[in-house]
Order: sequence, then structure tokens, then C-alpha cells
Amino acid sequence: MDEAMKQHWEKVYATKTPEEVSWTQAKPETSLRFIHSFNVQKDAAIIDIGGGDSKLVDFLLEEGYSNITVLDISEQAVIRAQKRLGEHAGKVKWIVSDIVDFVPDTTYDIWHDRAAFHFMNTDEMVARYIQNMKQAVKNGYAVIGTFSEQGPKKCSGIEIRQYNQQRLSTILQPEFSNIACVIEDHTTPFQTQQNFLFCSFKRG
Repeated sequence: MDEAMKQHWEKVYATKTPEEVSWTQAKPETSLRFIHSFNVQKDAAIIDIGGGDSKLVDFLLEEGYSNITVLDISEQAVIRAQKRLGEHAGKVKWIVSDIVDFVPDTTYDIWHDRAAFHFMNTDEMVARYIQNMKQAVKNGYAVIGTFSEQGPKKCSGIEIRQYNQQRLSTILQPEFSNIACVIEDHTTPFQTQQNFLFCSFKRG
């Protein structure tokens, strides 16, 4: 694990409110739309990579999904999400881990990642992320949201990697085939715009 990276995110989640970080969404509508498009059963295994204190898990639970895992490098982020969910937090499996160190002990039907993959800013990190993703999804789907080529080049002071549809799809081939992509602007709590690329993939 990159200890400097972990400490960075622990500090962010310990000191900033959701209104003070750019990635906050009131409702992750694009992520939910992609997940709905897969038409999986409500007991399908879903993992949210870099879920932090995202509200995706709230909406999935509300819709009746019952097999949800949230992974984040920051323990503070996980604690914050658990407090927000209250008694419902017990319905979720929580994993505190750097995604590049994550060794899946099961497989998932849906791998979801909004805004974690673009922090993989070295070839080694990208390779390890994809290796873990391939191990975790043998026959299922993936949704990855990253900054597009029109998006920021840094986030939270960290250099990121931008993607277009072809580049992202090529990295995941041949195991994952691209289903669909959308480009959209995310309005931050500061009323600025961040351009995102969201793509869905199928394996198996």
C-alpha cells in the first residue's frame, strides 16, 4: 500500500465535509442507470471501488439490492458512510484497502468505479488494478467513470490520467467488451464543472 496516498485520503475524509470535496453527488444517477441496464437480480454481488462515503450504496439498498460491498483506501471514509447509514450499514460488506492491493476472495456480478481508476497514474498501478478486476469479475459487468480528456488533470492535488472511450476500452480488452459510453459534466458543490467519461463493459 502507498502509505502517503492512504494518509492523504484519511486526512481528506477526516477534515472535509461532503460539501467541501468536488466529487460529492446528491444522487449517482448515471451509475444507477448503468447498473439498472444490466438487469441483474437484486441479490447480485456488487462491489463499489473507491466508494468512500458515496451515496450509491444508500440508493442500492433502498432499491432492494442485498449483496453490496464497498471498498475504499480510507477508513475515515468508510466510518463516515457507516454512520450515515446507521443500522443499514450492517447490510453492507466494508473493505478498507488500496485497490492495487485488493485480493478478491469471491467474484462479483458488477464492478462499479466512479473516480477511482483515474488515480491509477502509473502503468504499474493500472496493471495491478486491472489484474484485480479480472480476478473479481469472471462473468459479469463493470462500470468505470473517469475524467475525460476534457476533464481535470488533477484531483485533490493528485495527478490523474484522462481517458477517452477507445483508450479505456483497449486497456480492458480482450476480457471485457465495451457495451456503452457516455460523456457528461459533473457539477461540483462549488458549482464548477468536471467532464466525466462513463463506460460499461461485459465479461463472459
